[in-house]
Amino acid sequence: MLPAAGLPRRSRDELLASARRGLAEAAFARRPGERYALAHLAALRVAAAVLAARAQPRPGHRGRPASAWQLLAVVAPELQEWAAFFAEGAGRRAAAEAGLAVVTARDADDLVRQVEIFLGIVEAALGVPSQPSLTQVESSEGWTWR
Repeated sequence: MLPAAGLPRRSRDELLASARRGLAEAAFARRPGERYALAHLAALRVAAAVLAARAQPRPGHRGRPASAWQLLAVVAPELQEWAAFFAEGAGRRAAAEAGLAVVTARDADDLVRQVEIFLGIVEAALGVPSQPSLTQVESSEGWTWR
């Protein structure tokens, strides 16, 4: 059970759709800092979708505020490593949002791919049909990764 104040107000499906839109925006952002920040925010929406689907509020209880990543590790222990990974990147996201050059193009591209994997894992865990990856492109030999 979690404090009701920590739970998302949108539905699981709305949050997953928002995450996918944010991930698409990240994939096409030109500046690495922007791409990184958008991808990290998409991951937060994915985490919020898990919280919306699984967390049970404790009526009338207001505990210490917790990050989405802390709550995710409690509500979905199988996603604990993902929660730690994304929690570690929160400071870099904040710095990138502030316009600081803290991430390279490779950092940003790697994070976009990690969020895609995380989204797929969460969709499978929640029983939501997965959509094709945004960084998959069709070549003459079939689907490949961009």
